[in-house]
Amino acid sequence: MVKKSYFILLLFLVPIGCQTIPDTEESVLAPYRGPSVVGVDTSTLTGKVMCGYQGWFNAEGDGSGLGWVHWAKRRDELFGPENVGVDLWPDMSEYSSKERYATGFHHADGSVAEVFSSHDRGTVLRHFEWMREYGIDGAFVQRFANGLRRPGFTRHKDVVLTHAREGANRNGRAYAVMYDLSGLPKGGVDGVREDWIRLRTEMHVTEDAAYLKHEGRPLVSVWGVGFSDRGKARDYTLEECRDLVAFLKADGCSVMLGVPTQWREGGRDASSDPLFHEILEMADVVSPWTVGRYRDEETVSRHVEKYWQPDEDWCAERSLDFLPVVFPGFSWYHLKGGDLGAIPRQKGAFLWSQIAEAKRIGSDMIYVAMFDEVDEGTAIFKCVNNPPSGDGLPFLDYEGLPSDYYLKLVGEAGRLLRGERELTEGQPSW
Repeated sequence: MVKKSYFILLLFLVPIGCQTIPDTEESVLAPYRGPSVVGVDTSTLTGKVMCGYQGWFNAEGDGSGLGWVHWAKRRDELFGPENVGVDLWPDMSEYSSKERYATGFHHADGSVAEVFSSHDRGTVLRHFEWMREYGIDGAFVQRFANGLRRPGFTRHKDVVLTHAREGANRNGRAYAVMYDLSGLPKGGVDGVREDWIRLRTEMHVTEDAAYLKHEGRPLVSVWGVGFSDRGKARDYTLEECRDLVAFLKADGCSVMLGVPTQWREGGRDASSDPLFHEILEMADVVSPWTVGRYRDEETVSRHVEKYWQPDEDWCAERSLDFLPVVFPGFSWYHLKGGDLGAIPRQKGAFLWSQIAEAKRIGSDMIYVAMFDEVDEGTAIFKCVNNPPSGDGLPFLDYEGLPSDYYLKLVGEAGRLLRGERELTEGQPSW
């Protein structure tokens, strides 16, 4: 039974459209003092289905001064048929007029196609409203460490984190910071430490009710530890990663590590350096990256047998938590080439097969990649079946499914994880 206090608090929620909070430097860096609704249990990652929230989409005119980041290959040029980097198109029907940005694309009727910007407060709050509406527990808000080296991008990340924090508090969801180390040069990990100090001392991110804890401590994710790119170690070193994890632990945090698929034995995408395993055993949660590692239900089953089950067992023997990554499909046709819909969604069957396997091996937490990732075709938020077609470029769609289908499916994953529904053959139907 849901506590009455939850409904009482909901009465005090103020609609997004009734408020105006300017994105001033002061408001971005200040501690959160807004309303906070009692919702999911933010004291633990256990029992949670969390999504990755990129929050990296910018549009010309959104106030960030960054141009068309992640919608287009070249951010300083119009996002249009000659400059496109996404394979899915967001469903814009619920966004306000202030959140819509005209692109160089056209629908079949000649009307101009529009997209959103993650810089807008209303947009991020709406996304967290969807999480509440569909029963998704929350999000790891991405902070790409390489971007923290550029003030304009740092500013945008601060704005998105501020909005995500508000969205989580207002909607009774959980959020946590995830640092992605990809692209950092040697010595670059120091910037993550400095950024975390700033978030703790100026924004006080861990002091509000919505910030996710685990094992009694604020949870911070460090993604990109131990990766070997085609046999070559990344420029930032394992020594730097070890020092960062040690710092976060000393700062009173639980640490989740995003690691390569081959993390246990090394080779292929993973480092074989013994130091990597020392770092693993310093962590609290281990989460191997699996996007692109399998492509249908059969290969999902093989992957689970070869990797997930032994991963789960290895972690259990060392009192670590294992967080499997699931994804709905994959495509980066416009971004990098290859086939459109390279890993087909199969109308949700592919995603649900991974969720079901995670439940079968005894997982009590799941990470969904990603909430809003339309660049690589992994988004689960609302996308359309009628993308722009007036300019002749192909886009993916949701195969005729309702735009909220994947939000519903991920919400059901949470119910399955917590034993609120039975594991049956096939995906849920509505």
